[in-house]
Amino acid sequence: MSNAKAVSDASFDADVLKSEKTILVDFWAEWCGPCRAVSPILDQIAEEHADKIEIVKLNVDDNPQTAMKYQITSIPAMKVYQGGEVVKTIIGAKPKAALEADLAAFI
Repeated sequence: MSNAKAVSDASFDADVLKSEKTILVDFWAEWCGPCRAVSPILDQIAEEHADKIEIVKLNVDDNPQTAMKYQITSIPAMKVYQGGEVVKTIIGAKPKAALEADLAAFI
């Protein structure tokens, strides 16, 4: 479906919080239509800006601990992490131009 790396409750700390890079986590679920719509857009952004931001996916159904910790109540939800901290939250599917505008500070 996507070439973004999948992260889990078990790997979140190492893959996201301890990463040197800026990481965008796409919180999604298999049954979520808007999540499927935004996925190829995130793949494009990841490809075009691979030097500045890494995009990973966390399935909220398979990883409820992390979803609960970050208070994910609606999906798709995207959170940008720098140095282990959330620095930006984006809720809902958006067209590429709107996502790039939201992420302008990081890409």
